[in-house]
Order: sequence, then structure tokens, then C-alpha cells
Amino acid sequence: MKISNTFNDDWFSGSNEGQLSVDVFKQNNELVIRSLAAGVNPDDLDISVHGDLLTIRGTRKNDKTISEDDWYYRECYWGGFSRSIVLPYDVSADSAKAAIKNGVLEIRIPIREKGKSVKIKWEE
Repeated sequence: MKISNTFNDDWFSGSNEGQLSVDVFKQNNELVIRSLAAGVNPDDLDISVHGDLLTIRGTRKNDKTISEDDWYYRECYWGGFSRSIVLPYDVSADSAKAAIKNGVLEIRIPIREKGKSVKIKWEE
């Protein structure tokens, strides 16, 4: 019996990692990033911001060992995943917060206020 596997090499482009789907939106003065994270332990997540790039990297572990002959469908992705997002705003990454509730990862990052422009005077 052939197993239906959504994450085959053609669809997956030969990568060894899955890619998270995300929602990104502005709420008040925060940038909010949400992603489904069912079955992911917060200790298995690494979230970082470098300049204007946010990266979420982690692992979804399947703690059940099931014989290949016993599978009928296998569509859920288990293993390593990552996602990088170019942030649309300047953010205060030091004040970012992340939480997982009801299988949804939510990252909130304050948007940095743009400073006043200052006119530079020429030296005489």
C-alpha cells in the first residue's frame, strides 16, 4: 500500500524542514505574528530577530512509533521547521514576547517610533 504523503520531495523541494504558515498584522503599536504550533513544545522553539528579519525555527516531535505497514494517511508534518519573515516596520526586538496558547504561537513586537528628523548644519 502506498502512503499518501503531502510532504514529498516534489512539493517540499528537497528541503529537510517544513515551513510555517503565518499571519502578520499590526495591532495598536505592536506587530503581531501568529502561526499554528500544535504539538510544539516551547522549549523546542527558537525565535530571533536580526535587523528586519524574524526567524522562527523549531521541531514538532511525534512521540509515537507506528509501523510503516499500519499507516493509511500521513499528512501532518513532524520534524524540523523554520520560517523567516521580513518585518514591515522598525521594531523593538528587546521588548518582544512570545506565547503558545491553544496550539497557536503568537509573537508580539513593539513597533519602534520613528524619531524626528534633524537638520544638520554645515561647518563654516
